[in-house]
Amino acid sequence: MTPRSLLLAHVWDPQKVDPTGWWMSDKLDGVRAWWDGSGALWSRLGKQFVKAPPAFLARLPQGVELDGELYLGPGRFNDTIRAIKGSAGWDQIRYVVFDAPHDQQHFEQRQARAQNVWADVAPQIACQSTAHLLYRLEVVQAAGGEGLMLRQPGSLYEGRRSRTLLKVKTFFDVEGTVVGHIAGKGKHQGRLGALACRLDSGVAVDVGTGLTDAERESPPAIGARITIKYQELTPAGVPRFPVFVAVRNYE
Repeated sequence: MTPRSLLLAHVWDPQKVDPTGWWMSDKLDGVRAWWDGSGALWSRLGKQFVKAPPAFLARLPQGVELDGELYLGPGRFNDTIRAIKGSAGWDQIRYVVFDAPHDQQHFEQRQARAQNVWADVAPQIACQSTAHLLYRLEVVQAAGGEGLMLRQPGSLYEGRRSRTLLKVKTFFDVEGTVVGHIAGKGKHQGRLGALACRLDSGVAVDVGTGLTDAERESPPAIGARITIKYQELTPAGVPRFPVFVAVRNYE
């Protein structure tokens, strides 16, 4: 089966979108995974999770597509990546589902469908107001969570980036490609100082914060896809205070 294009989110803009009546769920710090309903799990970039054990796949429902996240818990993205690269750690991984794209029905109907075939479906909370959203965001982030997702009620599943799905975070994030390694100075003499990156927008940015000692000794390879978090963009579209988050090649 050809991997499908998945629904991707825009960033919530409080000046443009009143979240009242939208559905809220926790934004999970895991790896996106689409179950094709016929025996295979696929990443957002269309790579098959070939290490997924038969016992893990056998639990998934046949004939029903599911869109979700391979997830170990808050702040454990790197642990998740290590687990899915092998075959021994899958028994600890949850597959948290947040949509059933096979059914071209309204979101609420697809949620009911997902709940009928899979036990671990992300809870959806009706947003009562902007204040309610911000309070929930504070609670989630205080517990180590990444943020929230907003889903427009009655919306259809679109295989593209859509404004019917919005992510809500204190920090923003962006993806880019490593194009070079910048040598370190001072305490980082003799190892990596920063990653030279090119964002999907074409903007160049150097990322020298957020890297562990191990990552400075053995940095992400040239061509690796990474996620960078930042506070805001300059008028030229360059992230201010960029921080390395993780390599995302398996998404």
